[in-house]
Amino acid sequence: MSQGSASFSLTYSASYRGRLAPSPTGLLHVGHARTFWIAAQRAIENQGTLILRNEDLDPQRARTEFALAMIEDLRWLGIRWSEGPDCGGPYGAYSQSERRAHYLGAWRRLRENGFLYPCICSRKDLAQAANAPNDADDELVYPGTCRERKDMAGFREPAGVNWRFRVPNGEAIEFADLNLGRQRYVAGNNFDFGDFLVWRRDDVPSYQLAVVVDDAAMRITEVVRGADLLKSTARQLLLMRALGYAAPDYFHCELVRDGDGVRLAKRHDALSIRHLRERGMTPEKVLEMAGWP
Repeated sequence: MSQGSASFSLTYSASYRGRLAPSPTGLLHVGHARTFWIAAQRAIENQGTLILRNEDLDPQRARTEFALAMIEDLRWLGIRWSEGPDCGGPYGAYSQSERRAHYLGAWRRLRENGFLYPCICSRKDLAQAANAPNDADDELVYPGTCRERKDMAGFREPAGVNWRFRVPNGEAIEFADLNLGRQRYVAGNNFDFGDFLVWRRDDVPSYQLAVVVDDAAMRITEVVRGADLLKSTARQLLLMRALGYAAPDYFHCELVRDGDGVRLAKRHDALSIRHLRERGMTPEKVLEMAGWP
């Protein structure tokens, strides 16, 4: 059991490479506009390369029309990228649905090195657990029910069960965010986050695994994204360490909220970039609404 603290910092020496990583599960809203505009500006300021990645992993929610809309809406805002699903590049494919072999290779490495275990707990089991999601994070703090399973040899492929990453219980994960300052989260089922999903029982890699694998493969040096993913950064840093990947820098943006103080989500259809365009708004007005500059 670890009770220490780990700090993570950038170890890449390459020139700046940033990314836009929308998921085509709905229309992009003004919160996305702000975050992606900041990502684009940081790439320009650092004389770097900007990559567009289509995070279309979820086969039940990802839709082609949303993928096309996000490309059109980002271009309409004035954002330009050098690599992506629409223009190619040296680190393709740039749609996650075409990158399964990369994720499967990482899953095998993690499994073989003892970082993963199969979990048969149902959604109902997790809902009845004492711990609940913290803050804006929507993953339950897993109570560790299947952590000590002894039948690993019976699971040679990822499909059919959930696979969880065995976090170092009690270890503090610390990193310096370039926008929000020093961050600290403690791993463990009585702390900030527990053993998290790496592969789902329906044979889909998790967001955490796919992002880590893709950021490493695409040589991303800085990740710009919303502050609701701060805790995900702590999880992803553990995956990077286990896989031997260098950690990028992080710049988490403050969230755009509605009039009631609720952070925007794709269900806020009236505030989607597409609908604001249709109402005659200019890109400048949309960015002003999003709080930029």
